[in-house]
Amino acid sequence: MLKKLFKLFVFAFVFTTTQLAFSAANDPLFINLSTDEVSRASMAINFGKHHFSSGHPLTIFLNDKAVMLGVKAGSSKYVELQQALSEAITAGALVIMCPICLKQAGYSEADLIAGVKLGGPKVTGDALFKDGTKTMSW
Repeated sequence: MLKKLFKLFVFAFVFTTTQLAFSAANDPLFINLSTDEVSRASMAINFGKHHFSSGHPLTIFLNDKAVMLGVKAGSSKYVELQQALSEAITAGALVIMCPICLKQAGYSEADLIAGVKLGGPKVTGDALFKDGTKTMSW
């Protein structure tokens, strides 16, 4: 009986304190966006913007096919997505471009839309490894 009570106490303690330890009102959100599929990319960006407006610092990392969302050459096909990224940047979110992906797609830093930062170990690492950061991928 005592053993069961102890297990129940440990379970309750772990369950309640785990929530406190792993989520906080202002935990940063790091979104790894690798798609240029409009519906999926829109979902990722809007999800991020929603939580950003709730007080969570936001970083959106553009890589793989999502490179097209952050370059001027994508302006005609991705008008709404680029507008959403620009709004997030203006509000204080960080949008980072994968430098290797950018180069592999045939673009350079000069091709980035306004406000998108070229990534690197420091820029990307500082956002990704900030205490409490939560990550999501699309």
